[in-house]
Amino acid sequence: IAEPERVIQFRVPWINDNGEHKINRGFRVQYSSVLGPYKGGLRFHPSVNLSVIKFLGFEQIFKNSLTGLPMGGGKGGSDFDPKGKSENEIIKFCQSFMTNLCRHIGHNTDVPAGDIGVGGREIGYLFGQYKKLKNTFEGVLTGKNVKWGGSNIRSEATGYGVVYFAENVLKDMNETLKNKRCVVSGSGNVAQYLVEKLIEKGAIVLTMSDSNGYIYEPNGFTKEQLAHIMDIKNIRRERIKEYLKYSKTATYFEKKRPWDVSCDLAFPCATQNEINNKDADLLIKNNCKMVVEGANMPTHIDAMHKLKKNKIIICPSKAANAGGVAVSG
Repeated sequence: IAEPERVIQFRVPWINDNGEHKINRGFRVQYSSVLGPYKGGLRFHPSVNLSVIKFLGFEQIFKNSLTGLPMGGGKGGSDFDPKGKSENEIIKFCQSFMTNLCRHIGHNTDVPAGDIGVGGREIGYLFGQYKKLKNTFEGVLTGKNVKWGGSNIRSEATGYGVVYFAENVLKDMNETLKNKRCVVSGSGNVAQYLVEKLIEKGAIVLTMSDSNGYIYEPNGFTKEQLAHIMDIKNIRRERIKEYLKYSKTATYFEKKRPWDVSCDLAFPCATQNEINNKDADLLIKNNCKMVVEGANMPTHIDAMHKLKKNKIIICPSKAANAGGVAVSG
């Protein structure tokens, strides 16, 4: 199982708004179809390479199997960076990417989804190009808008699922989420809806972040403040630092992660290996009781051993963040 059934790599040519020809690398690792069609996200981020995609695809096999649904495991993406790109450039890239990928996927073969850099907008562009090339309307991509075949509550599913998982773990300890101090990394789809549900459950969410730094809200975010962050990230597509214009109490920490903030629960929802050994030391020092993984494998293996040694509960991503794939599957 450590060796994927198939590895696909291709070039993705596209033209930017200045008329310049650009080339990116595209990947799809079809890891295991033992239980069903390959299923796993597409990631558009400059850090993407074959090693990263294989790393994520391997984990996807186990996550999908835990849902009890007949799904295999796979992963894909490109080293394309959507940050700073115009709407037209993203459309052009998505269309070129799908032109290369379409011959390798299908509703009974391989069903991609979204991931970092690939939200509902990008899935829509990809699906439109697939439909155009194949002349068929089929559920080959998940995470679509409900208007063209997407699942209800798919956007919320992963973030909500992480909170429900944490809630059930706490229930076994005769505790609840109410008044728990929570630090959250990330500000994408998973983090946004995770924070929404934590607020609803009475938790105090102190931080959110992006790749440039994190914001600290000492009294915890309100629903109204979260709405501002959603507008910044989803509509205006700006950096989280812009939130300071809406809050007089928030503090922004440039190029830092939120793990040095005292908390009861930590929710890493940004990217893989974001909690390293030094971050584990900070969580231990700040009396963190539980790490609930919203991103895919966000805790480095060395950090995981250190946290376990210090009796900090770890809720692994393959179970904690499987809400999205369970809904779309």
